[in-house]
Amino acid sequence: MTNKIHYNSELVKTSAHSLLEAFGEDPNREGLKDTPDRVARSYKFLTSGYRQDLKEIVNGAIFNESNSGMVIVDDIELYSLCEHHMLPFYGKASVAYLPDKKIIGISKIPRIVDMFARRLQVQERLTDQIANAIWDTLSPKGVAVVIKAKHFCMMMRGVEKQNSFLTTSSMMGEFQTSQPTRMEFLNLIQKK
Repeated sequence: MTNKIHYNSELVKTSAHSLLEAFGEDPNREGLKDTPDRVARSYKFLTSGYRQDLKEIVNGAIFNESNSGMVIVDDIELYSLCEHHMLPFYGKASVAYLPDKKIIGISKIPRIVDMFARRLQVQERLTDQIANAIWDTLSPKGVAVVIKAKHFCMMMRGVEKQNSFLTTSSMMGEFQTSQPTRMEFLNLIQKK
């Protein structure tokens, strides 16, 4: 799953400079003269997921374990950019899997979430990418991912609904085929 893409800071700086001019601003005025550089550094971080590799993130942190109980990492904060408007969306992910003789270091799950979130995204694809990465890495009996997020493209423009959340889910294996397993997961992540 190597998909490292080169980031062109100079092109981003030039584009940010052009945007400022297109807005009717003077890119050389005191408050804006360093903005193109700041924008380039900001987008380099916000799109760093394109330059990460799943195998490097997991880094061999897969362990043989006979545990077969559900493993959940809940309330993983995520921040991403909507690919349609390049505006932020943010929220929390709940990621679960049912081990099949293998477990993963728990810190790797939020890192996997970040790798896919730090790309231009739609939440639906992001949810599936996280689930598929866990599935492909561990070959577990099941994987479940639920993301609940607020989208600035809905909050700041368009319909301007500040209190709306988008909830997406991806269920694989026993989470998809077994209603009791799915319900156990959903009950465990339900916020009181």
